[in-house]
Amino acid sequence: MRDIYRIIDTVRMSEKATLLQENENTWTFKVDRRANKIEIKKAVEKHFNVKVLGVRTANCAGKAKRRRRADAGRSPAWKKAIVRLKDGKPLDLY
Repeated sequence: MRDIYRIIDTVRMSEKATLLQENENTWTFKVDRRANKIEIKKAVEKHFNVKVLGVRTANCAGKAKRRRRADAGRSPAWKKAIVRLKDGKPLDLY
């Protein structure tokens, strides 16, 4: 298994992610693009000391960008992991 600090990049904080946290005890992370569901589950369990019930992943394509020039570029692609935790144990980020 790879280093858990290389698998989990950041916690995603958006309106939808916040609603999932409050209602379903589900957290959204930005993760390494090469990580699979098993590695993500083990990394979250080890790093935050919680029990993970399920992991869903999505590959998010980079958006086309144009910055004051004629040539267009793209923002980098990234992977999102939606992790559902066992009820009763919140995630401690601090």
